[in-house]
Amino acid sequence: MSERIPAQVIEVTPSLPPAANKPLSASNGPVHTRRFTGFYRDLRRIGAGLLCLLFFGTLWLDWDGRQAVLWSLEDSKFYIFGATFWPQDFILLSGLLIICAFGLFFITVFAGRVWCGYTCPQSVWTWMFMWCEQVTEGDRNQRIKLAAAPWSAGKLLRRSAKHSLWLAISVATAITFVGYFTPVRELVANLATWEVGGTALFWVIFFTAATYINAGWMREQVCIHMCPYARFQSVMFDKDTLIVSYDAARGESRGPRKKDSDPKAQGLGDCIDCQMCVQVCPTGIDIRDGLQIACIGCAACIDACDSIMDRMGYARGLVGYSSERALEGGRTRLLRPRLVGYAIALLLMIIALIWMGSARPQLSVDVIKDRGMFRENAAGEVENIYNLKLINKTQQDQRYVVELADAPGFRLQGEHEVSIGAGEILSLPVSVAQTDDSGPAGSRPLRFVVRSLDAPENEASASSTFVSPRR
Repeated sequence: MSERIPAQVIEVTPSLPPAANKPLSASNGPVHTRRFTGFYRDLRRIGAGLLCLLFFGTLWLDWDGRQAVLWSLEDSKFYIFGATFWPQDFILLSGLLIICAFGLFFITVFAGRVWCGYTCPQSVWTWMFMWCEQVTEGDRNQRIKLAAAPWSAGKLLRRSAKHSLWLAISVATAITFVGYFTPVRELVANLATWEVGGTALFWVIFFTAATYINAGWMREQVCIHMCPYARFQSVMFDKDTLIVSYDAARGESRGPRKKDSDPKAQGLGDCIDCQMCVQVCPTGIDIRDGLQIACIGCAACIDACDSIMDRMGYARGLVGYSSERALEGGRTRLLRPRLVGYAIALLLMIIALIWMGSARPQLSVDVIKDRGMFRENAAGEVENIYNLKLINKTQQDQRYVVELADAPGFRLQGEHEVSIGAGEILSLPVSVAQTDDSGPAGSRPLRFVVRSLDAPENEASASSTFVSPRR
C-alpha cells in the first residue's frame, strides 16, 4: 500500500486556432491606426456625420418659442417637437427601447456588428479622437516614433494640441448632452458667465471626463471588456450572418512577392502579408486569425485590403463581408426563419408604437377622494368631496367641462368649466351631493367625465366612489 502510482508529466500543446492563443487586442500597448481610404470608410463617415448632426444640432431647434427637444426632469415633462410626454407616458419609452433592442437583434443576425462599427457613439467618438491624433501627431509611423522619442518642445506642443482638441470635443459633447435636460441656451450663457448651478456643472464635468477617458484613453478596451453587446453577440450569429471575414482558401499561403510575379508558381495565395489589415484596425486585431470578440465590424480592414489588391492587380474581396456558409463553399441564405421572425416582430412593434402614440390621450384625469367619508350640507343632502387632477397634454390652451356620467340622483357642485394652459396641471376641488337618498347605504361607483370644449375629441374619465349612510 505504500507504493505510489508512477506518474509522468507530459507537455501538451493546445490545439487551438491562432486567434485563441492571442490576447483580445493584438497590441500590448496603445493601438496606432494607419490612415486609409475606401468605400466603407466613406459609408462610416456618412453614418457618423448624420449621428453628429442629429446629436449636436437637434437641441438648437425651436418649436413654439421653446427648445424643440427637451427632457425637463424638474417639470417632469418631455418635449419632442409638437408633442409633450409625461411620466404617465413612459410605456411609450418602454416600447421604443424594445423596438431598439429587436432592431439590434435583427441587424446583428443579418450583418453582425455593423452598429458597433458604423454608428455606435463609442466608435464614432473614438474615430474622431483618432482623427485629432493624425492632425496633430501625423500618421501611424510618425505617432509611434513620437511616442518613443524623449520629451522635447516639439513633442510637448503636439501632445498639447492633441489633448486640447480632445478636451474641446469632450466639453462640446458634455454641454450638448446636458442641454437635452436643461435649456441649452441658458446653460451656455450661464457657463460663459460662471453662473451655472452646481448640479448642471457637475454633470458637464462628469460627461466631459467620461468622453475624454472613453474615447481618448480606453478606446478599444470599452468595446472589448465593458460593452455587453460584445459578449452576447456570438449567440446571435448563425452560419449565414454576414461578417467581416478573411478568405483563407484564397489567401493562403501568404507571403511577399513582386507585383508582376506569378503567386501560384511560388505556392502562394493572394495575401502578400503586408499587415495593412492589422495596422488600420481600431482594436489592433488580425482579421486573418478568424472571427474574434474584439472585431467591431467597422470594415477598415476591407478597405485596406482592397487597396492592396488593386495595387497588385488582384481581385477585391480577399477580406470582405461573407458568411461562414459561403466560406465553406456554400451559398448564403439571406431569408431564414430567425431573421424573418425578428423582422415581423420588429414591424409589428413599430406599428403598435405608432398606434399607441397617435391614440395617446391628450387629457389626463385623476380623482382623489377626500379622507372624510361624507358630510351633510345646509340643504340636508349628503356630500362627498373630491379633488380632480387635470393635465392638459396638448400644446394649446384648452377649456374643459366636468360632468358626472350616468349618475341619476347625484349633483355635481363647484366649478364645472375650467381653462388650463398648454402642458399645465390643474387641481380642481369639487363636491357631489346625493339628491335621492332612497338607495342603499354604503359606497356606490361614480364616474367623472372631462371633455374639451375646444377639441371635443379630447375626453377622459376617472372613477371613484360615493359613500352614503342609510336613511
